[in-house]
Amino acid sequence: MNVSLASLIQEGEVILQKAGIEASRREAVLLIVAALKVSRTELLLMDKNSLVDPTLIRSFFDRRSHHEPFAYIVRKQGFWSLDLDVSEATLIPRADSEALIEVLLKVLPEHQLSYNFLDLGTGTGCLLLAALSEYSNSFGIGVDYQEQAVRLARKNAQQCNLENQSAFFTGYWADALIGQFDVILSNPPYIRTHELLTLMSDVKNYEPMLALDGGKDGLNAYRVICRQAKNLLTHQGFLILELGINQGQEVIAIANEAGLSVVQKQQDLNGYIRALVFSYSTL
Repeated sequence: MNVSLASLIQEGEVILQKAGIEASRREAVLLIVAALKVSRTELLLMDKNSLVDPTLIRSFFDRRSHHEPFAYIVRKQGFWSLDLDVSEATLIPRADSEALIEVLLKVLPEHQLSYNFLDLGTGTGCLLLAALSEYSNSFGIGVDYQEQAVRLARKNAQQCNLENQSAFFTGYWADALIGQFDVILSNPPYIRTHELLTLMSDVKNYEPMLALDGGKDGLNAYRVICRQAKNLLTHQGFLILELGINQGQEVIAIANEAGLSVVQKQQDLNGYIRALVFSYSTL
């Protein structure tokens, strides 16, 4: 039986509110938008007494009430200026990671020049594709351990009209790569293994643990990436790493041991140092 939009919005708000979802009415509306495949503006202009099939909408409400991430339900997530597909094979792109693109723009102010980018642990491809969207004469390679993630990143590149500027491969960090890159970007796993169970249920029950687990001290991936960077960066190249809260000094120590020096830091939206830029050229 079809149900009016007004009653579905109210129903969704109540369900999500009881589940402890913040901004429950807004999320209910956005889930309806996704289920009906209309824009939010189109929904707002619709007669709220209009009758619609509630089946898919109610399944979305149920999934969100169990704290499944909103992005996995609607299969989309905005990042930088891009609209990206997401799947359970990858982490959901987060606004905090945009700090890496913000600091990239600071260290490479000449957008018309041609650069070679490398994105290690590319996931959805969000970092590489955002970078390439700003540097239209550049090319980049994305690497991920999960083949499903690589396929998703390729799809996102096509949808963003960046497939001719990018290539994506399956691999363990940079193990199979040779060549020289002007910029290496990475948002590696940095959660300490024993802290994984303390994460919010939205994260620990749904997002891939492999992309979150940084080992006993949360720093395993940084050791690998900093060691590999020596043979991959150009002389004037930059390594740009995302890090967790209060991990700065530890990551800097690992980078220093590999011969890298900090040249720039970037805060996230909450004021935490989220991105560090390293280079060999300052030594």
